[in-house]
Amino acid sequence: MTAVVRNEPAAASAPSRWLPQGLSFPTEFGPHVYLANGSRVYGVTEAFAHQYDDLVARRDGAGLDDLLVRHGLDAPAYIDDRPVKPFAMHAISLAVAQKCNLGCTYCYAQGGDFGGPAKNMPEATALKAVERLIEGVAPGERVNIAFLGGEPLVNRPVLRAATERAAALGAQKGVAVGFSITSNGTLLTPDDGDFFERHGFAVTISLDGVGAVHDGQRPFKGGRGSYDRVLANVMPLIRMQRAMQISARVTVTPKNLRLPETLDHFIGLGFHSVGFSPMLNAPSGRGEMAAADLAEMLAQMIACGRAFEASVVAGRRYPFLNMVTALKELHKGTHRPYPCGAGAGYLAVSADGGLFACHRFVDDAAGAMGNLTDGPDPAVRTNWLANRHVHFQSPCSGCWARYLCGGGCHHEVIQRGRPACDYIRGWLEYSLGAYVRLLEATPAFFGSVPGQPTQVPDA
Repeated sequence: MTAVVRNEPAAASAPSRWLPQGLSFPTEFGPHVYLANGSRVYGVTEAFAHQYDDLVARRDGAGLDDLLVRHGLDAPAYIDDRPVKPFAMHAISLAVAQKCNLGCTYCYAQGGDFGGPAKNMPEATALKAVERLIEGVAPGERVNIAFLGGEPLVNRPVLRAATERAAALGAQKGVAVGFSITSNGTLLTPDDGDFFERHGFAVTISLDGVGAVHDGQRPFKGGRGSYDRVLANVMPLIRMQRAMQISARVTVTPKNLRLPETLDHFIGLGFHSVGFSPMLNAPSGRGEMAAADLAEMLAQMIACGRAFEASVVAGRRYPFLNMVTALKELHKGTHRPYPCGAGAGYLAVSADGGLFACHRFVDDAAGAMGNLTDGPDPAVRTNWLANRHVHFQSPCSGCWARYLCGGGCHHEVIQRGRPACDYIRGWLEYSLGAYVRLLEATPAFFGSVPGQPTQVPDA
């Protein structure tokens, strides 16, 4: 299938093409509009699309509002200016090891120790964290526990003790507990696989390419490449995965931009899913993506998306995680004032028992939220959520993609700003077109859940 993208891949970044109300985009099935309020997608007539585009070109926001009203596309605001109120934690990450055996060139955790002395989380701290998490929710609810680092398997005994304690408490209280781990893969053993399978872990392995490409970005601290070790350790787990899921996460820098080849290779190895994430902020500055790199990444991502579309139409599984996530959120009409749950329902726990907005803020005062002994500070969380709301971020408040993006990763924005806005808008515009094409060609892909788009007749 040939994807239709208006002009070049980054076309959606051009401000002359949109107003805050939304974006119009063409497909093989006629013109469509995406409306930011409620993340709604509609098929429209050529006449409507012409009027819409003309009003955008003239920067006539009032006229565009009137057009939407006349066609019954207006709606009360789905998201207002009020920040989300702090509520009980439903997800935590445990930095069980603030140390690592790799020397990744771009590590946000500064080699795994977050800029401080290397340390492991004591077992008592990990158990206290999972107990506080499960005590704070009601029977029938679900919580999630992620193990991160550094390299979390450096502290394997505490990881396992926390998992078993959480599973036991969850069973006693009737709370479902999900587990995940992000690992560099160098310390994995078949016994870890048995443990993860028993507890249904989502296992994410950091792999930045094939062979020497990965080794150039993720060497051991002594400089030796890690790729062969990782693959030797991971393949047995891939073969045993049933309840657990083994995924690959690729951090994209200017040095590993051959994404379709990387995606096909890892899918061929049997990973449950493969996803890409641009390196936007590194403490050292090494590996950060500039505008030209992000434009190239967008073109590569769209090539991966086209392969995904062709595979879905042909009835073949093609687990390109970025595409699956985008389609799922568009189908649900996801609209949100934040990019994630950081500081709200999700907090990170440092090895010393500090609470932080997320795993990237561990031991960083900018994201400090309290400690395990006293609990999260309500005033700090309230202030964080008020300040990070997308309506109060610039230029987010006037962007058509604001409720899909949520304003971007808090940590990256605080550290570097928003260098990836053009990339994000370009990717979302491509995803909108792919969504319409797949909904028309293979509606069964989306299951029985009602979704978009809806045709809008002329008034």
